Amino acid sequence: MSIAACIFDLDGVIVDTAVYHYQAWKRLANELGFDFTETQNERLKGISRVRSLQLMLEWGGIQKTPEEQQVLATRKNDWYVNMINRMTPQEILPGVLPFLQQCRAAGIKTALGSASKNAHTILERTGLLPLFDVVVDGNAVTASKPDPEVFLRCAALLGITPDRCVVFEDAVAGIEAAKAAGMKAIGIGESTVLTGADEVVAGLYEMNLEQLS
Repeated sequence: MSIAACIFDLDGVIVDTAVYHYQAWKRLANELGFDFTETQNERLKGISRVRSLQLMLEWGGIQKTPEEQQVLATRKNDWYVNMINRMTPQEILPGVLPFLQQCRAAGIKTALGSASKNAHTILERTGLLPLFDVVVDGNAVTASKPDPEVFLRCAALLGITPDRCVVFEDAVAGIEAAKAAGMKAIGIGESTVLTGADEVVAGLYEMNLEQLS
């Protein structure tokens, strides 16, 4: 059965906002009295903000009440939002724009399925919003990847069955979510890391419509 929809994660696939997340988390950790590394930041890929904070606090050996955690998560997000509000189209990753345009020209539906609660802001700032038929972000789902909720919701809103969808993901949790949804999964990154993917490419600049067949 032919592919009718492409569903994309945001961070690391469409744009790379990991550096902004890292700067905001590191600032918060430093204020709390401990350091935060880029390696730890990589482990937060595809994980919700609240769970990311909980992991960071565990690494720092700090306990906070749920109320205190909410304050800290909001503080981190405020710093992050200030940074992404300065994003430009130049921050779109290589190959993204041509591939999205190819998909739409061929009648293939496009959706964004991300844990980020700031997806609309990023798509607006980079000028990509008109290229997506559906956007499902952290404001629209209750379960984080590897739960398949975000991808299943994308498929439902597009009106396309999961077996005709292919997901592009850079995180292990995202690949697991795609497979749990009954979709094909193309990993963006290293094949030694994204072992559950049907195929792995370095970036969307390596993708074309023929590979979707």
